Amino acid sequence: MDWMAWTWPTAIFFMVIAALLLTFTFLAIRFPETPRTGVLRIETTRGDRLFITLLGSAFINLAWLGLVGANQPYALIVCLIYAAAVFRWV
Repeated sequence: MDWMAWTWPTAIFFMVIAALLLTFTFLAIRFPETPRTGVLRIETTRGDRLFITLLGSAFINLAWLGLVGANQPYALIVCLIYAAAVFRWV
């Protein structure tokens, strides 16, 4: 399996995604919620907002790589601010 080139950062990334999915599944079972309407004018749940956050963060990181370069820790800060905004207002 030389073609996969697994590294620790890649493994940690997928472990964090798996932990998020498990956490949000537990929250959905333990604390069910009703969908809410935010600035996008669509009904969203916690899982929907997580998906929007992950998708937007991917685009933020790609744009960061293209415009700024490989200094990704600062892109993480932008992604965390974006995530807070999505979970608050979307």
